[in-house]
Amino acid sequence: MILRQFLTIALALSAGVAAAAPKQSPADDALLKSYDAYRAGDALKLARHAAALNGHVLAPYVEYWRLQLRLEEAAAQEVREYLQKYAGSYLADRLRADWLKELGKRAEWQSFDLELAPLVHEDIEIRCYAWSSRLARGDESAYGEARAMWLEPRALPEGCAELAAKMASEGRVAAPQVWQRVRLLLESGQLAAAKSALARLADGDMPEERLLSQAAASPQRVLSNPPKGLEKRATREMVLFAFVRLARTDPRPAAEVLRGPLGERLPEADRNYLWGRIAYEAARRHLREALAWYRLAGDAELSDEQLAWKARAALRGGDWQMVRDAIDPMSVLARQDPAWTYWYGRALGAQGQADGARAYFLRISGQPSFYSLLASEELGGGAAVPEPFHVPDEDEVAQAKRHAGLARALELYRLGLRNEATREWIFSIRSMDDRQLLAAAELARRAEVFDRAINTADKTARLHNYRVRFLAPFRDVFREHARAFELEEAWVLGLVRQESRFIVDAKSSAGARGLMQLMPATARWVARKIGMSYSRERVAEVETNVTLGTRYLKYVLDDLGHPVLACAAYNAGPSRARRWRDARPLEGAVYAETIPFNETRDYVKKVMANTVFYSALLGGKVLPLKERLGVIAARSPGEHFDEALP
Repeated sequence: MILRQFLTIALALSAGVAAAAPKQSPADDALLKSYDAYRAGDALKLARHAAALNGHVLAPYVEYWRLQLRLEEAAAQEVREYLQKYAGSYLADRLRADWLKELGKRAEWQSFDLELAPLVHEDIEIRCYAWSSRLARGDESAYGEARAMWLEPRALPEGCAELAAKMASEGRVAAPQVWQRVRLLLESGQLAAAKSALARLADGDMPEERLLSQAAASPQRVLSNPPKGLEKRATREMVLFAFVRLARTDPRPAAEVLRGPLGERLPEADRNYLWGRIAYEAARRHLREALAWYRLAGDAELSDEQLAWKARAALRGGDWQMVRDAIDPMSVLARQDPAWTYWYGRALGAQGQADGARAYFLRISGQPSFYSLLASEELGGGAAVPEPFHVPDEDEVAQAKRHAGLARALELYRLGLRNEATREWIFSIRSMDDRQLLAAAELARRAEVFDRAINTADKTARLHNYRVRFLAPFRDVFREHARAFELEEAWVLGLVRQESRFIVDAKSSAGARGLMQLMPATARWVARKIGMSYSRERVAEVETNVTLGTRYLKYVLDDLGHPVLACAAYNAGPSRARRWRDARPLEGAVYAETIPFNETRDYVKKVMANTVFYSALLGGKVLPLKERLGVIAARSPGEHFDEALP
């Protein structure tokens, strides 16, 4: 009866007339048209619309847009005046970065050095120009630092390409360094960038263009009929690339060829390198052979990403010593990741080293994150919600409201310019203390910019307010839908927090919309299943979106039978969630950690951790995270699923 009444209400809502959008003021219209003109590169239209915006809170943006469109011809004094007028702001830093690149192109190094010091956010191109500036002053130590750009797994920007050419012409880049970069680019699928890097080699060291193209398009053909002259590095590297390309498609045939005569013709170092690549691809596909192939890699130098998948393969295989062997060689930064801190502790514990395990768990316990919660539980604790919650007073909120950067960000959010708004907001809060952060979070909450409220409250170090960190806007709607579809409310809220941060009109690059980020095909399928008239325009409305989203979540939960699988299915699709299981039961945390998609792996962990905190804040029964994760049942040949489920 409750479900029938609920759906009747939802149907009525979905058939209603959409609320009229707020009417734009002339200033709003002028600002948005100015922005459109800027994006189109139309300086004349921009100037015409900008005339109506003197004194507007977003006037600094209009000034920036006008100046940026003609930066190549702008006078240095005009740029300095803007930087001085808006000193310390996000836009000043952004213009300074633009101006530094322009100065670098002009090789005006004295001016470049003066402007570089106050820059907050640099990028690889600005670093390259900074190295070029030092070289212009005779500081040849910059050459050593500049070699770092060769490890960028993408095409180099203009400033770096110029520096790379200079280094090559002066003999500062040897052939082994070029091949190191080429391998990295080819592994990343950056074929065009790899060809540019190969141009740094001497003519006699270049591979045949035909062989490179064939290795990319038909790797099995190259390996079945390998070229002569494997003693020459250029030829051999193309064969290695063919192995890498084939392993990405299917590691098993690549391994079979490597075991054969062709593998025997390769130097040991190259064979080890290839076993490391094949094992990595196998681990990402959850192939049983991955562990054996990692062992065949011998002393090959593996990247942090390859080592991470070695550890994940070992987790699925229950090999705790190999878990440690994979984590030990990681870089310092990678080893500090809470995931590897936790699993190293678990490995020590499994091997009887309780004191060592406890030391590792203590490093990460007490934080509101997936592995911190698991570490706390290993130490005998649980989810801790720090109290009392710090609530800023009205003076603190008023001070936040007067902050020019936050004011600009809120105005940009109001106008729907979310990308610009988020950058402005993040820059503005970067140096705030806990009190200021919570005042800014409260300002965002009152403005219903819930993602900024949550993310800003998330940054505090000592003073906290978990009711803002784990906001629950539209609580009545979520409670009723959770009750109607027999879902845990805390779990639904935890999922929505990760999906949209409770932004009603959230849109993903893939086309997902609304609080529960529904794809059009999914929304249409659920609407048809429950007898709701489908309207793409109404999918983002709160009632419609939550009706369809919670019902779909119920479908996947019933179909897969476990909340961890349902989370994975909601993000990546039911068929993938099923495929990522194992032939034997898996600990829920191991399943989550070994999800091959970075986004889905992070998503599942965060949703499950969110659920623990929402449960505590809502006053329900707080189940330990490890109990929630439980055990993922093994795949069974005779199991049946709803194949129509999108």
